[in-house]
Amino acid sequence: MNKLFFRILVLLMSLSLIGIILVQVYWFNSSFKNNDEQFKYHVTQVIGNVADKLEKQELYAYADKANKLKDSIGKTPKKEDLLEVLFIQKNKKTNKTIVYSNTLTSEDYDITGELFNKKFSSERFKSFSSKRVTEVYNNNNGIDNNPLGQSIIPDLKIEKSGSLDILNKMQQEITLKDIAGALPLDERISAPKLNSLLKKELEEYGVKTKFEFGVLNSGLATKIKSEGFHYDKDASYQVPIFTDNEGNSNYELYVTFPHKKKFLLSELLSITILSIIFTLIIIVAYTSALNQLLRQKHISEIKTDFINNMTHEFKTPIATINLALDAIRNPKIIEDKEKVYRYLQMIRDENKRMHAQVENVLRISKLEKRELDITKEPTVIHDIIDDAIEHVNLILEDRQGTVVKHFNAARTTSLINEVHFTNVLVNILENAIKYSPDAPKIEIFTENVKDMILIKVKDHGLGMSKVAQKRVFEKFYREHTGDLHNVKGHGLGLAYVKRIVEDHNGQVYVESEKGKGSTFIIKIPLIN
Repeated sequence: MNKLFFRILVLLMSLSLIGIILVQVYWFNSSFKNNDEQFKYHVTQVIGNVADKLEKQELYAYADKANKLKDSIGKTPKKEDLLEVLFIQKNKKTNKTIVYSNTLTSEDYDITGELFNKKFSSERFKSFSSKRVTEVYNNNNGIDNNPLGQSIIPDLKIEKSGSLDILNKMQQEITLKDIAGALPLDERISAPKLNSLLKKELEEYGVKTKFEFGVLNSGLATKIKSEGFHYDKDASYQVPIFTDNEGNSNYELYVTFPHKKKFLLSELLSITILSIIFTLIIIVAYTSALNQLLRQKHISEIKTDFINNMTHEFKTPIATINLALDAIRNPKIIEDKEKVYRYLQMIRDENKRMHAQVENVLRISKLEKRELDITKEPTVIHDIIDDAIEHVNLILEDRQGTVVKHFNAARTTSLINEVHFTNVLVNILENAIKYSPDAPKIEIFTENVKDMILIKVKDHGLGMSKVAQKRVFEKFYREHTGDLHNVKGHGLGLAYVKRIVEDHNGQVYVESEKGKGSTFIIKIPLIN
């Protein structure tokens, strides 16, 4: 149930993290698309405005030139009535008559298009005005019975006259477009002027990135372009410019943005960085939580294994002690002093074995709490090695094992705690004996390396895998020994070794190959 709950929890956490990342990616993608659409809208507005301004500026320049020519003529223009509209409204009930007249007049200033362009000498530059008169007669009978040629004075007369700007403007635009359409493009617009217009409009719309532009004539490039412009229909924004009187145009303005993606990303940069930071924090938190869950699961498994191992370690000695006590209580055995002594020795050995296990656990506990008293004194390392060998000598003899010493170190005095360092070496030697399936063959080497002494304990036992070599000094870790079932312990010995050696400012590591034995190496600083 616990394993199932753990798997479901990890799955939910993983799915949540993946969901958050996918939402962030979706948000970024959507924001980028929105920015792209907004960019396209702004650029379309800009080039449309530029096209309008080009035509308006050309019209203003033409109108200004025409007006100056009009002023310079110095004679009265010829007038011509083009149209007269007469409108009469009678009201029989009130006997009121309203007469409205509108006369449209053109003024010819004798200015021809030839002054602008020789191809257009037939074009005339005119201005238009109108005269509007409204007459009100309160007595219809007076008008109806009026003899021919007799003048009737209206009761109310309103006269209005003035220039028709709209007609003037239309006439100017039509004439201009006909004249300008025959001019070469470089006489109508220059590249610097077009660049200035585009830059100003783009900045007003917040599009502050590098741009290139070019004007094409029926799909062919013209001289009006920026230095870096390259025609690319798919990557360009275009609009027709200089349309004629029929609304057609041979010219198209193309604008491209070489750093468009960079610009769009820069607008999302700050929020994207924050999003990435928060996502990374979530990933780190997720990784940490997952690591803690795995660690707790591992500790739980280790705890179970430790309790099982300790139970097994105590169960055998207790059973042996009970059997020995039962045997001693037997009347036949109690009188045999030799057998009694052997059983008592057995009880003593098993008691020592249990005591050693308890001591190992207590030592590790004190190390964790920093309560272990480690006072150091100058000591000869070779003497400590000899003491450690003495401690395991009986076990070696029982297994018919041997220890060969290769003491090559000339300097051997270090500042150490004799008791704990002896325990370190005893643990390593016991390990070498324990993991040797045949008669243990152990070699101990010492040598000096600079201001350090190296102690190497080499066995020819089972050896260990690469994974085991990395974890062998972890608390409670024990590698599986396959078919070898006589290897007992609870994975505390080498953890104790590592802590004691490190408290002596030393290092401990292992070199091993599966099936060829292991070599434990301890480096301890010497006294200068």
